[in-house]
Amino acid sequence: MKIGIIGSGNMGRSLGILWAEQGHQVFFGSRDSEKGKAVAQKAGLGTQGGTNDEAAAFADVILWTARGVMPSELLSNKEVLNGKIIIDCNNQDIPEEFAYPAIVESLAEKLASDVPNARVVKAFNTMAQEVFELAPAPLKDYQVSVFVAGDDEQARSTVMQLATVIGFAPVDSGVLRNARLVEGLGDFIRMIMIGQQQGSYATISVNVLPKAEQQRLGGRQASALY
Repeated sequence: MKIGIIGSGNMGRSLGILWAEQGHQVFFGSRDSEKGKAVAQKAGLGTQGGTNDEAAAFADVILWTARGVMPSELLSNKEVLNGKIIIDCNNQDIPEEFAYPAIVESLAEKLASDVPNARVVKAFNTMAQEVFELAPAPLKDYQVSVFVAGDDEQARSTVMQLATVIGFAPVDSGVLRNARLVEGLGDFIRMIMIGQQQGSYATISVNVLPKAEQQRLGGRQASALY
């Protein structure tokens, strides 16, 4: 699979290298062509590097790490993204005392509004970069969840496969509107992580439990709540 990385910071570099290790063709993009080439040279594994425009044109799947910057601002021609899968892994800036406003439109939804003919998927926003250093093993033993939300079912499936091959446990999180909840979860995890001792990284693993053999507590009663 051809994967373009828009932005060559921590997230882009880490995921790009992991996917290249699994045999995918990876192109690291940057505003500065020489920076993109430098990341590719350091990564090795047959990766390429250059401008964001070149990465967008190269790829079938794009990891968008430019937080809050839209394709119409960053690319010379955003139409190059038409039909392509765009993974948005971004979270909001951390406000003072973690006093986040309610998310009425997610970063992923804003991205999708800017490129309505692309297939935007929210994923990889709920863990620190240090977690990627454990991939794919021993990470796979910990069943760390990646929450995947997008309106296109095939695009969600592709992103879930990309999560699985590097040791994560993907969770199909439904339509792109649910990215509001996924981004809120990312904010919560960062709050917990920052409150822990240095070197400790919070994650979430969603486990499926067996049904109780007996309902000694009376079972679920009818309610307006789930």
